[in-house]
Amino acid sequence: MLKQRVITALLLLAVLLPALFYPAPEPFCAVALLFIVGGGWEWARLNGLGPVAAALSGGALGTLLAALWWWLGFAAPVPLLWQGTALVWVLLAVGLLRAGVAGWPALPRVWRFGVGWVLIGLAWWAMAQARHLGVAMLLSVLMLVWMADIAAYFGGKAWGRRKLAPAISPGKSWAGVYSGAAGVLLLAAGWVAIDPSADSLYGRLWALGPLPALLALAGLTALSVAGDLIESLVKRSAGVKDSSGLLPGHGGVLDRVDALLPVLPVAMMLATL
Repeated sequence: MLKQRVITALLLLAVLLPALFYPAPEPFCAVALLFIVGGGWEWARLNGLGPVAAALSGGALGTLLAALWWWLGFAAPVPLLWQGTALVWVLLAVGLLRAGVAGWPALPRVWRFGVGWVLIGLAWWAMAQARHLGVAMLLSVLMLVWMADIAAYFGGKAWGRRKLAPAISPGKSWAGVYSGAAGVLLLAAGWVAIDPSADSLYGRLWALGPLPALLALAGLTALSVAGDLIESLVKRSAGVKDSSGLLPGHGGVLDRVDALLPVLPVAMMLATL
């Protein structure tokens, strides 16, 4: 399993890194769109759609996003879109996590599928717009989620006794959440110390003032945890361990980007204040 994970990770990096650092943003946006098509397919399967309908769902999502890309581009800021998306994610996080695994299938399937399908597409849109703002902007958002996850893992291993949501994700603990938040704060402080410009999310947040920056980072960390928990909740309801086997050793696309789904649009909201 470890060998498989390493091989898949190396292959992904061989594709993603050149696209990410290419001078123009289009190659990365195109590669990311392919992954989002896979995420749309996975989401349909998790919500009980059959093979043909799931494939059509992923293809339709990719086609719609590509058409919007061609028609609108990413240069124009869309603060109202990100504000509305942020509100939806906060309401979903509170409502779904309170209802638990049993509450998910009680919702109408059309609603479950439709809201998730749209939010997956909006996450790609936010990612693409962040890349258009610059590599530093996108990397700062990605690294926030990675740091929160890594610090939470080691903090949870060391001190995790009080479980966060045992019925949804037994491995997560409150110590992991606090460790993740501390890791994000250290990352942001280090980044701003080296580069205080507005090229990164951290530089833009710091320009708002220390307290707003602190609150924003705490909120983004909380949303990264919520994104992970919501996907775990959906998978438990569907009775599966992984969203798919598209990425051998890593599960599916949604397994890799679950924490990014809420963080990307909210980060773009904060970056365009």
